[in-house]
Amino acid sequence: MSIGNRTPAAGPPPRGGTRADGRHPGDLRPVEITLGVQKWAEGSCLIRFGDTQVLCAATIEDRVPPHLRGKGTGWVTGTYEMLPRATAERSERESAKGRVGGRTHEIQRLVGRSLRGVVDLARLGERTVTVDCDVIVADGGTRTASITGGYVALAAALITYGMDRHLTGRVAAVSVGIIDGVRMLDLDYSEDSRAEVDFNVVGTDAGQYVEVQGTAEGKPFDRAGLDALLDLAGTGLAQLFEAQAAALATVRR
Repeated sequence: MSIGNRTPAAGPPPRGGTRADGRHPGDLRPVEITLGVQKWAEGSCLIRFGDTQVLCAATIEDRVPPHLRGKGTGWVTGTYEMLPRATAERSERESAKGRVGGRTHEIQRLVGRSLRGVVDLARLGERTVTVDCDVIVADGGTRTASITGGYVALAAALITYGMDRHLTGRVAAVSVGIIDGVRMLDLDYSEDSRAEVDFNVVGTDAGQYVEVQGTAEGKPFDRAGLDALLDLAGTGLAQLFEAQAAALATVRR
């Protein structure tokens, strides 16, 4: 499934013309979701947000963490890793360092929280679904792509094995920010690195939020600015939900 560009922003259009890649301020980058890219995974996809590419794979296991044993409930968790040449310069594998970095740990927990928010864990039974997200190419938005693609991998796995009734909704994520006074949707690295305000918004198709992460690098933002950014994020999330649904419509049990 592929979507992209010319997303109208909510409310009055942001000031400014086209961006460096030709997008308007309220446009998503082209989004592509390719299913079934890993033969042995119960569910998998390659998701692209522009040049950012993340491989997402879901594994279903008939076991749960020790603290859930015997309670009849399941668990959904996620992992996140940046491959050494996902960026312009090679980064050391965290496994080689012998520890997971703070940023990686934060994103892993965010992926897990986001996916658990749309699964009925009580009905899942004593099973664990692990969604592994490996960043192949990083150009901004790796965590938002991981959550959006991670949901597709998770849902594909549950649909394939007849457990899609345990899904309670869809979840996706997108970034928004303010650059040179202009509100922009889905920032790439060149934009994210100079944004005056930067938000990552994780939301469900029911209009609820799992997490909103926002930071002002210079001038603080007010409530009206926050509401405008959330409205802009909502237009992007709506399109991502459509892309997820279209991709998952091809999955067969």
